[in-house]
Amino acid sequence: MIKRIAQTAGFAGLLAAIVLTLLQSLWVTPLILQAEGFEVAEPAAIEHSHDTTAAHDHGANGHSHDGEAWAPEDGWQRLLSTGLSNLVVAVGFALMLAGLFTLRAPEKTWQGLLWGLAGFATFVLAPASGLPPELPGTAAAELLLRQYWWIGTATATAAGLALLAFGSNWMLRILGVVLLALPHLVGAPQPEVHESLAPETLEHQFILASLLTNAAFWASLGMAAAWFHGRNHQPA
Repeated sequence: MIKRIAQTAGFAGLLAAIVLTLLQSLWVTPLILQAEGFEVAEPAAIEHSHDTTAAHDHGANGHSHDGEAWAPEDGWQRLLSTGLSNLVVAVGFALMLAGLFTLRAPEKTWQGLLWGLAGFATFVLAPASGLPPELPGTAAAELLLRQYWWIGTATATAAGLALLAFGSNWMLRILGVVLLALPHLVGAPQPEVHESLAPETLEHQFILASLLTNAAFWASLGMAAAWFHGRNHQPA
């Protein structure tokens, strides 16, 4: 059983990671690079203003700053690091799905799509409703508070969906609805001032791109995991 779970997770995770990395490189990464341009331009403008004032006050001797903050290089290095990160995450989620399949296995490959969409709702859609994907240079609330809310939202969503799908009576299903709504009634932690260096249109494009690429990732992960799981359980 452990071997079958590992094989299912390995192959399904690899396939889903390739899908996610390709979509990110074509759609999400260009938006991040644009936002990074605004993030770099803002300190540069402030530094230029500071140097001009210093030169005016002290003659021609303005301040010079030789050190620059490190940033990953664009191109194949960024693509490779993103792909490896996606692979680790995809295999981890695929292990979770493969483990759940041992309790309630999908009979058809398309049923894996439902599992994938449940994963998307749990780990992406529900948390993003309160804490949407953020571009570089976006103000955010305290990290620890956001992490607590994200974990609580994912846990409540997973439990709520499980009760709705597998609950044996209406009381359990009502409890599932309550769990789904509870994190959003509490509300996600928000910054004191909502501001971003990137334009609002770029933010909206990034949120849409992130949600759709993650939806494709979870759909492919769920279907691939269901297919490999069924194939590994076929009699020799």
